[in-house]
Order: sequence, then C-alpha cells, then structure tokens
Amino acid sequence: MADRLRPLWDFDDLPGTEQRLRAQLGREGADAGRAEVLTQLARVEGLRGDFEASEALLREAESLAGQSPVANVRIDLERGRKLRSSGDANAALPLFESAFARAQKSGEHFLAADAAHMAALAADTDGFVRWTQRGIGLAEAEPEAAYWAGPLLNNLGWHHFEQGSYDAALDAFERALRAREREPDRPTEIEIARYAVAKTERALGRAEEAARLLEQCVAGSDPDSYFHEELAEAYAVLGRREEAGEHAKLALALVAPEDDRATRLRELASSTASAGLPAP
Repeated sequence: MADRLRPLWDFDDLPGTEQRLRAQLGREGADAGRAEVLTQLARVEGLRGDFEASEALLREAESLAGQSPVANVRIDLERGRKLRSSGDANAALPLFESAFARAQKSGEHFLAADAAHMAALAADTDGFVRWTQRGIGLAEAEPEAAYWAGPLLNNLGWHHFEQGSYDAALDAFERALRAREREPDRPTEIEIARYAVAKTERALGRAEEAARLLEQCVAGSDPDSYFHEELAEAYAVLGRREEAGEHAKLALALVAPEDDRATRLRELASSTASAGLPAP
C-alpha cells in the first residue's frame, strides 16, 4: 500500500491506532514527517467526535509542514474530513478538491484517490458521480491507488442501486468484486462485494444466481445478519421456504429486537409467509 502510515490504522481500534501513531511520531526525524503523523492523530480525534482536539493537532501539523507536498495534502484532507464529520460538507469540499490537486501534482496517487473519494461524499449528486468516476479512473491507472477501486466502485454501485438503475449497479458491483478479489488477504471485503452483486441480481429477478453467490458469502465469512437476511429473501423468491426460514432465524439472532429489519425477518422466519415473495 502506497500510504506509509495506513498500516498503522485499525478503524475498529482507535486507542491502538493512536498508540501506534504516537510511537511513530517519536520515530520521525524531520518536521514534515511529524506533521504527517499529526494529521493522522487529528483524524483519530475527528472519528471520536472531538473536533476541537482534531483542529488543534492540524494547526500543530501546519506549523511543521513547511513546503512538504505530502504533509500539506494530508492537512487539507484531514481538515476536510473533520469539517464533513462535524456537519459542514460545503466547507469540506474545497479542501478535498485542493488535496486532490496537490496530490496529483506531487504524484501521491493513493492520497489523490482518497481525496476524490472524500470529495464525492461531500458533493451533490452530480459531483458524487463525477468525483467517484475520477477516483476510479485513477485507481485503475495507477498501481499505488489500486486499493481505492473497490471502495469507489462499491459507492457507485449503491448510488445506482438506490436510483433503481440495477443494470448499472450490477456493472459497478461486479467490477468492485473483481478489484477486491485481487486482494485475497481481505476476505471480509471480498464477501461484502459478493453480497452487493447478489443483492442486485435478486433485484433484477435472478434469485437463483443471487442464492448461489450468497451461499458463498455465508460459507466464507463469520456470521453476518445481512448475508443471512439476503439469502433468506432469495430462497423465499425461489419457494425454498424452510431454508428461507432457517436463514431468517439466523439473521434475526444477530440483530437487535428494535432494528427495523427485525419485523421483516420475523415474517421470513415463519416460512409459510415467505414463499414466492417478489424482489424489491
């Protein structure tokens, strides 16, 4: 992976991430390198919702960054993330655009694709598509940015899915799955990508193909309520009532009783009510 600091991240363990970043901060020999690490500590604080602490770290990073292209890209990127997380997407977008331009100019392709990804999330609908496509193009052209093909294509696929454009969604999701399969050390991401393909296949009326893919998801991953739920829906369409009920029960055991999905899962778990249900 081209981002030297990304291996220090575990988004499910912010305390551990902070500890590794602070250890790295002590190992940095130059101010610009310290500035880079400080931006990542700022991101940790932003994810915690402490935006004042995040901004303080970014200001400290600014005081050390000097003319370092990568440090300044990171400052724009993380200040943009902080603003978007705090509810000000309009102010965040120009920072993501600046980060993208700076990263492109300095050959930081991984960070450029990250900036395109964030610009898409901060933009309006047209901007979302435009920036996502820009990031996908970069990820497919530059080996250093290749990681971003999977996330960006996934985002594009869900955009099309929510618009009811299932053929376009399927194309994006299938491309995302191929991108994910090029990273076999990320099995969870592979199965999530496969799930998205399967869900879209069912929406297109191809429940048998959806069920085949979802069986792979269930077999290749830890218990996941979404995988079991979608497989129950596919089996229901196929008239496989007992199997639909079985997977609905497995999904139901993994969701909170107040979850909006629980009512539907209880219906599917009754088995007789789950036969021949149409795709959404």
